[in-house]
Amino acid sequence: MGHLYVGIGRQRITPKIGGHLAGYGTDVFSASVHDDLTATALVLQQNDLSAIWICETVCNLSGALVDEIKSEIRKKHPVPAENIMIAAIHTHSGPIVNSGAGWGDVDREYCDSIFIPQTLAAVDEAFSQMREAYMGVQETESLVGINRREYGPDGVVDFGQNPWGQQDKRMTVIAFQTPDGAPIANVVHYGAHCTAAGTNTEITRDWAGVMIDRLEAESGAPTLFLNGAAGDVGPRLTNGKTKGDINYVMELGSVAAQDAVRAYRAIRSYHTVHFQAVSGALALPYDPVPPLCEAQICLAKYNALPDTNVHLRMRDYYGRIVHAYQEGLPTEKAKKINETVFLLGDVVLVPFGFELFSEISQRLRAYSPYPYTLAVGYANEALGYLPSQDQICRGGYEVEMFKTGGVQNLADNTDSVLIQQTLALINKLG
Repeated sequence: MGHLYVGIGRQRITPKIGGHLAGYGTDVFSASVHDDLTATALVLQQNDLSAIWICETVCNLSGALVDEIKSEIRKKHPVPAENIMIAAIHTHSGPIVNSGAGWGDVDREYCDSIFIPQTLAAVDEAFSQMREAYMGVQETESLVGINRREYGPDGVVDFGQNPWGQQDKRMTVIAFQTPDGAPIANVVHYGAHCTAAGTNTEITRDWAGVMIDRLEAESGAPTLFLNGAAGDVGPRLTNGKTKGDINYVMELGSVAAQDAVRAYRAIRSYHTVHFQAVSGALALPYDPVPPLCEAQICLAKYNALPDTNVHLRMRDYYGRIVHAYQEGLPTEKAKKINETVFLLGDVVLVPFGFELFSEISQRLRAYSPYPYTLAVGYANEALGYLPSQDQICRGGYEVEMFKTGGVQNLADNTDSVLIQQTLALINKLG
């Protein structure tokens, strides 16, 4: 089997004050720094196989930017591009590193001066810190998140707290240490939006930052956070909502910290594990393009509405459809996505570029032959929301975004197709 070697590195990626913050309106800018943003890189190596997992404490990641970073990494470190995972934690209180109509453009100056070079430095540091590693894993129940698709008495879905909705309550902690027990690194996996701070002006990692810092103090090792299937899960705040202010960040972060530390302390054994990666292509079906007359009517409607981020997105969407009818409709039947699944002992890590609904993650785990099957969201690109099919009929913000991502949009049964094709890759492991 060979020894597993692990290294971890971290660099500060906090932007300058005054920049546009991601995830909310067009006019939210930072005024202070509550806690520093970071890029944390974990390098894994066994025999001839190597991989890099990077946690960026930002909102979403442009696929083009991810490809650029991977290309730069590979100039120095011969790791296959498909074995490099770059994931965002989805804090709405950081810089814009993914363009979206209504949400702003990539802050290219920030990327060139801070984000890219500091990420590369974190990777270099991780390679310089490689040590033989044993791994332990444990999960615990966590109520940090709650389904955020609140149903009103009229059946309308809005942001809030929905105690009847799906939510994956499992928080998983993976810990690496040397054969003689010295801590090396931790990985925490859990699915919930990092929006406790609300429409704030402080730069922050949100509740996840408090959790990361506390587990690091407990364990003595740097910690990588991988957000899971958070598409329909918000932070469970005591105000009854899923957005608050910086005080709620500290309050909920303390709860998350207790959960992560409890799981870490419950790890009973560390041992050498088998490391493997399998890659393949997924083909996710498209729906038909909406009729031209419908697109023209909707475009006129949104052109007459105020310039909010949602309205700007809808103008862009229907405008692109009208343009496509003029220039020629696309003919592709499916969206092709390259996927890599990683195996560490009985842990399987599956990166997705989507904001997955939590039911998808739970179904994937239930069907998988591996007990710890962890779906990672916001990884390698920003593909938008992916709702479970049963929720599409209810509508709401996430479903509307799913239905208007591009000229061609994914079919309602994409969740099942995604699970089936991902399981086919998982079943090649072992």
